[in-house]
Amino acid sequence: MERAKPARLKFKTLAAISVLTMTAALGVAVVCQTAQGPGPFPAPKTEPPMVTPGKSDSDAPSDAIVLFDGKDLSKWRNANDGSDAKWAVKDGYMEVVAKTGDIATKEVFGDCQLHVEWATPAVVKGEGQEPGNSGVFLMERYEVQVLDSYSSKTYYHGQAGSIYKQYAPLVNVSRKPGEWQSYDIIFKAPKFDEQGKVTERARITVLQNGVLVQNNVEIYGNTWNDRPAFYIAHGKASIKLQDHGNPVRYRNIWIRSL
Repeated sequence: MERAKPARLKFKTLAAISVLTMTAALGVAVVCQTAQGPGPFPAPKTEPPMVTPGKSDSDAPSDAIVLFDGKDLSKWRNANDGSDAKWAVKDGYMEVVAKTGDIATKEVFGDCQLHVEWATPAVVKGEGQEPGNSGVFLMERYEVQVLDSYSSKTYYHGQAGSIYKQYAPLVNVSRKPGEWQSYDIIFKAPKFDEQGKVTERARITVLQNGVLVQNNVEIYGNTWNDRPAFYIAHGKASIKLQDHGNPVRYRNIWIRSL
């Protein structure tokens, strides 16, 4: 019986060491978790500026530039030669006059939030890319397609809500021909280095009629119809609306520089 005492003592010693080891391990784990966890973010030093929203989501907020208020085209020019824009203005909207040319804003922009309302003709003529074809071009190069995609079928990355020839819309939320529709666009301009090489591609988010149709997608370059997309270095540029020969209407256009 006397010889069993060392064994009991050894067992107690081992048990004590095990407890101490587990306690130490837990302590290290807590320290490690605390050290690796995210620290508090530094408090911003600049108060966000006050912006008064419009009466509705489609109305311009107080810091927006109203590009078209339904009265005149004083903030627009012919996109080709810089002369006066020759589209028709009546009843609070502008309407494409065929063969008078694309129009572009006199002011230039980079990163922006853009609101545009548009309507394709109520009387449908043609099919595919023909009925109600126009386009909203960011920086005069990157097109969000305008088209009657309610009653007419075409290639998917060429229908309304598409980034032309690059991305089909996530869903087709087109309204009937003749009904007013809206685009709300968040655009981040591309960046170029001193040699003109693109270092950051443009990105765009588009809501059509309040529904997300483009989710922060990368634009791969100019959205041409007849050649692959690629970038040509540029600075800030105008918002352009396309004359594709159809009497498409536009109204309530405003923009916020970001």
